[in-house]
Amino acid sequence: MTQVIFLNGGSSSGKSGIVRCLQAVLPGSWLAFGVDTLVDAMPASVQASDAGIEFAPDGEVIVGPEFRNLEAAWIEGIAAMARAGARIIIDEVFLGGADSQQRWQKALGELRVLWVGVRCDGVIAAGREIARGDRVTGMAMSQAEAVHRGMVYDLEVDTAHAESMECARAIAVHVR
Repeated sequence: MTQVIFLNGGSSSGKSGIVRCLQAVLPGSWLAFGVDTLVDAMPASVQASDAGIEFAPDGEVIVGPEFRNLEAAWIEGIAAMARAGARIIIDEVFLGGADSQQRWQKALGELRVLWVGVRCDGVIAAGREIARGDRVTGMAMSQAEAVHRGMVYDLEVDTAHAESMECARAIAVHVR
């Protein structure tokens, strides 16, 4: 039985919409967590520190050791919830590509995980980013392809060509 569905894609690629649709179409209760959840939970001092997380004016995201320490604890906590029986959907942006996936794979260990790449053309994601108004301009374009480098997925969806619900249904078919 799938215990964790892991969505990786760049900023404004449509992951959050897919998560909401997955929660609506999958049987049972699925908890949703994302990297935004982690960042929002951090104190302002970590969000504005060289040791924490910084958002450069060009959209680059820079993470420091304090962010990595909190992220490691968060990852272990998510894995513990899945081991305790919660079914979880994770919405992530793998800035470190394959290294990021390996950190999660190590923590998730023996759990059944469905790895999903959420792709979206950078120009389309950049348009969504502007429309949202809550992101640093440039993040979507810089992350669109970079987050997928070196990744291994069970399935990929493309939100430039399919709506969130269509993507969720395609993913749901692979959930056992």
